[in-house]
Amino acid sequence: MVKRSCPSCGPEPGGQEKKGRGNPISVQLFPPELVEHIISFLPVRDVIALGQTCHYFHEVCDAEGVWRRICRRLSPRLREQGSGVRPWKRAAILNYTKGLYFQAFGGRRRCLSKSVAPLLAHGYRRFLPTKDHVFILDYVGTLFFLKNALVSSTLGQIQWKRACRYVVLCRGAKDFASDPRCDTVYRKYLYVLATREQPGVVGTTSSRACDCVEVYLQSSGQRVFKMTFHHSMSFKQIVLVGQETQRALLLLTEEGKIYSLVVNETQLDQPRSYTVQLALRKVSRCLPHLRVTCMASNQSSTLYITDQGGVYFEVHTPGVYRDLFGTLQAFDPLDQQMPLALSLPAKILFCALGYNHLGLVDEFGRIFMQGNNRYGQLGTGDKMDRGEPTQVHYLQCPIALWCGLNHSLVLSQGSDFSKELLGCGCGAGGRLPGWPKGSASFVKLHVKVPLCACSLCSTRECLYMLSSHDIEHYPAYRDLPASRVVGSPEPSLGTGAPQDPGGAARACEEYLSQIHSCPTLQDRMEKMKEIVGWMPLMAAQKDFFWEALDMLQRAAGSVGPGPSTPES
Repeated sequence: MVKRSCPSCGPEPGGQEKKGRGNPISVQLFPPELVEHIISFLPVRDVIALGQTCHYFHEVCDAEGVWRRICRRLSPRLREQGSGVRPWKRAAILNYTKGLYFQAFGGRRRCLSKSVAPLLAHGYRRFLPTKDHVFILDYVGTLFFLKNALVSSTLGQIQWKRACRYVVLCRGAKDFASDPRCDTVYRKYLYVLATREQPGVVGTTSSRACDCVEVYLQSSGQRVFKMTFHHSMSFKQIVLVGQETQRALLLLTEEGKIYSLVVNETQLDQPRSYTVQLALRKVSRCLPHLRVTCMASNQSSTLYITDQGGVYFEVHTPGVYRDLFGTLQAFDPLDQQMPLALSLPAKILFCALGYNHLGLVDEFGRIFMQGNNRYGQLGTGDKMDRGEPTQVHYLQCPIALWCGLNHSLVLSQGSDFSKELLGCGCGAGGRLPGWPKGSASFVKLHVKVPLCACSLCSTRECLYMLSSHDIEHYPAYRDLPASRVVGSPEPSLGTGAPQDPGGAARACEEYLSQIHSCPTLQDRMEKMKEIVGWMPLMAAQKDFFWEALDMLQRAAGSVGPGPSTPES
C-alpha cells in the first residue's frame, strides 16, 4: 500500500490503521528516478492531470526526465529533442498532438477523418493540399508526401482514401508553396525552399550550406528543377504570384528584404538549363527601412506585414484592385509593384488573403475584413463591399483565419478551451457545413473541431484542419486599452453592459424589421439564426439560441401542412 504523504504534515487524520493493513509508505521515499520512470508510462493527458493534483506531483510531472522518456516512447526515431526552453516537453507534446483532419463536402460520409501520421514527423508545422495529395512540413525540416490511394476496407471492399500513404519527399526544407489559387486543380508543381550542402573551393574537402529552390511534380514527387543561391543569401519564406507563364517567386530573407525571380512553369519539365535573374522587389527598394516578417499572396496580389505591424499591398490587375479598394483612382497599370499602405488602428499580427477579399487580425485580437462582399464573405451581416478594413465586432481573438474564393473561415477557442469553426459567405457545394444557403455573418459550422487545431484550409472538395500544440507559442493578444473601448460602435465580448445603448436599440429595431419582412415562418427562423450570429454574444449563448431555434423549427415543420403565411 503506497500513499503520498508530506513528512512535514505528519500522519493523516484518523490515524488508527485498519486491521490487516500495513503502514502506508510515502511516495516521496522512492528515488526520484523511479517515480519519473513510472510516471513516464502514463498517457500524456494523464501526466498533465496528475501534475495538477499537488505541488509534489507538479514538480515530478514537469521534470525534463519524464518528458524525455515520454518523447522517446512516442517518437522512437527522434534523435534529438529540438530547441526551446523546455525541449523534451515541447517535443513530446508536439508529437502527441500532431494530426491532419479532413472532412469531405460530398459523398455519403460527412464526418471528420484523420490522415495517416508519419512516424518520422516531429510535429506538424505547415500543410498544403494539392490536386491529388497533401504535403506536410514538420519542425525539423522534413517534408512529407501524403498520398491518396485505393485501399482495402475491413469488409474487403476497395475504396478510395485520402492521405493514407506517406513518403519523405525531402529533408532540410524551410518552406514550400504552390499555385496560390484556391482551386487545387492548378497546383501542378510544388516549390520547396531548402538548405543543401554545396562543395567548396576546388581542391578542398570543405562544403558550405546554400539555400535553393527545388521544384517537384505534385502527382509523383519527382524533382524537375533546381536553382541554387549564393551562400551569403539566407531565405525563410517563399510565395508565388502570377500566371504559369510568368510565375513570380517571392523570397523573404532573414533580414526582412524581398527578392523575386520569374520562371515559365510550362517549360519546367523540359530537360534544359535556365538562367534566371534574382532582383530586389520594389517594396524593399523604395522602402529600405521596412523589415518584412511575413508574406501572403494570391494569383494577382501580394500582402506584406512588417515587424512594426504595418501592412503593404501589391495589386496587379484592375479588377481585383476595384474589388479590394472600391475604386481605380490610384491604380497604375505600368507600375503594378508599387506598394500601397493600408491604414489600420493597431499592429497587425497575421492575415488571410482570398481572391478579392482579405482578413487581418491585430494585436488586440480584433478582426478586420476588406474587399468584395457579394456573397457575404466579409461577415459584416450585409452584402456591401468594403473599400477599407472594417471590423467584425462580434468576433475576437481567433486562432486562425482563412479566406477563399467567396467564403471565409475562422477558428476560435471558447472559455473552456474547446475549439469551434465559424464561417460566412457562399455555402454552395457544402463548403459551409450546416448552412447550405450561406450566411452574411460568421455562424458556427457543423464540424467537430480537434482540441489542438491550429490552422485550416478549404478546397473545393474538402475541409482540412491541422492539429499541433507548441507550448512555446503563447497567445500574443493584448488587452484593449479602456480609452479605445469607450465609444466603440459595438460592445466587446465579456465587457458587461454595452457602451452604446442607443446604437444597440437601433440595431434591434432593424433586426425586427428584417424578420417582419420575411414571407414564411421558416424564413423568419433562418433570419433569426443569422441575427444571432451578428449579435455580440458569447459562444455558449449563441449555441443556446441556435439550438433552441432548431428545436422550434423542427417542431413547426412537424405540425403538418397548412397555410404558408407567417401568421400560421
